[in-house]
Amino acid sequence: FDFLARDKRTYLPDLSSAQISAPKKVLKLGKYRIPLEKPTIKLLRKGKTFWATLGEHGIFSAILRVPITFPVDEFDGVQLAAMCAPDLKGTQGSFTAFSTVEPDPETMGGVRVRVERSGNKVTGHIPGPENTMVEGGGELRIAFEITIEDDGVQFDLDSGESFRIKPGKYSDWIRLSYSVGMGQKVHGIARFLVTSTDPDFSFYMTPINIDPENPALPISHPLVYSIYLSKALGSFATLGLAEDTWALNERVINEEQFLEQALAIHDERVRMFFSQLEKVKKGLMVCVFDATDRIQHMFYRFMEDDHPAARGFDREKYRHVVRDVYEQADALVGEARAKLDDDDVLIVMSDHGFTSFRRGLNVNTWLMDNGYLVLKDGKEEGEDWFVDVDWSKTRAFGLGLAGMYLNLKGREAQGIVEPGDEARALKREIIEKMNNLLDADGTEVVNEVFDTDEIYLGPYKENAPDLLIGYHKGYRVSWESVTGKITREAIVDNTKAWGGDHCIDPRLVPGSLFSTTKIARKNPRIIDLAPTILELFGVPTPKQMDGVSLFSPGTSNGLPGASVEDATATPAP
Repeated sequence: FDFLARDKRTYLPDLSSAQISAPKKVLKLGKYRIPLEKPTIKLLRKGKTFWATLGEHGIFSAILRVPITFPVDEFDGVQLAAMCAPDLKGTQGSFTAFSTVEPDPETMGGVRVRVERSGNKVTGHIPGPENTMVEGGGELRIAFEITIEDDGVQFDLDSGESFRIKPGKYSDWIRLSYSVGMGQKVHGIARFLVTSTDPDFSFYMTPINIDPENPALPISHPLVYSIYLSKALGSFATLGLAEDTWALNERVINEEQFLEQALAIHDERVRMFFSQLEKVKKGLMVCVFDATDRIQHMFYRFMEDDHPAARGFDREKYRHVVRDVYEQADALVGEARAKLDDDDVLIVMSDHGFTSFRRGLNVNTWLMDNGYLVLKDGKEEGEDWFVDVDWSKTRAFGLGLAGMYLNLKGREAQGIVEPGDEARALKREIIEKMNNLLDADGTEVVNEVFDTDEIYLGPYKENAPDLLIGYHKGYRVSWESVTGKITREAIVDNTKAWGGDHCIDPRLVPGSLFSTTKIARKNPRIIDLAPTILELFGVPTPKQMDGVSLFSPGTSNGLPGASVEDATATPAP
């Protein structure tokens, strides 16, 4: 339902896609803690994938970078994980910014590290993951010495790696090997970029990706698949959200540097796609390309007048960046079509569209202003993670990108809202107020709030938020509200580079779909793709799977209260 799920006991957010737990059995040997079992890595996604179903019928699949595939599952085929695959630190992507200037403690999405300069020499360390093999081992580090010269900057790492780059130019992927003791190492890869040499020296390092050639976690199936790809094609990004949007949000890198990074990752994916397409002679090939999404998030702001996040920038310089990446995507489709045989089918699907994100609604501030959420000791603001919320007086709270939860008695640890009539009445009251919420200039903020009791069915419905907020174009949940921070103002300008989004009423940002085979239904849905693909291979749709084949005319899509009209589709251009 969201990247984040709330813990009913603590009200804190958890990553909803996967759970990683340290080994419970360890051998204590002096200062060392030697694990006697593997860490537990659990995929929280439910249900069976359509490629697993195909595998049960002897049909091979190559699945590249589909979201929510970490840890990878076993099936008849090969797979490379994507969102939400972590970095080597176990986060969803933490950049590191190094500088001779005292770091800003308010940094989001990464860390800042102070380095020392003496003449043309710079020294410091590269922070890595925690050392779990040594009691109190703390953060693993790689020391470095940098030499600033006229023709470039020389990096020498005490792990043995050395490389030279020119200021303003990215390095290749550099292997980082952290020693955990007893001859053991963990491996990652990162790219480096010197952003300033004078008067202050600074450089940026991407999040430390899991090394595909020496993976510390199961990012591919089989395990050797990422090793094979790396040796065949060169090293590549493995982090789920590999394009470093937070580094641009925090102005650690600039627009050109982010764009170069995003397009380099796109090129990696293109090479991977065509390499595998050539090898999969029969079966299914699926590949997700992220560049259109990431670049729209960060450059949409330049396509409209007076976006708060574009003020002070040369809008004309970046106005056509989104158009340009779509031209690249179109060219990619053309290249793929040129390689198809007569009995091949190509389906291109975007799971959502895009719109502007100009203003953010702090849902929890709005709830406080309307008497549904109460802070301790009469406070007017609250810190992250709801630390200042008085749960004994709070009836509703927001968490994640679109969700609102009731503080329900018997479900939440300190719930006060009675299930049944009281809960239903509270939801109706909140829905009515939010559906009529106006910004200061009279603009509608919310298109429609959805009661999930009315839109969801199935065994996992209890995991859903109680209400989903369908924002209007131009609005989204504010950055602070996502993490449970309560600010004084409920609706504020979005001034971060991430100025385009799709976490709004889905009817306002529909995705795109076309196929080299005629689509016979007028109202295709994402849930129809799996039955469509199964039908192409002559595999029956499992009973628990919603949706219908898009290539078979019909009137029902398997969902209550919804219908799909028959239509004579026009072949894709």
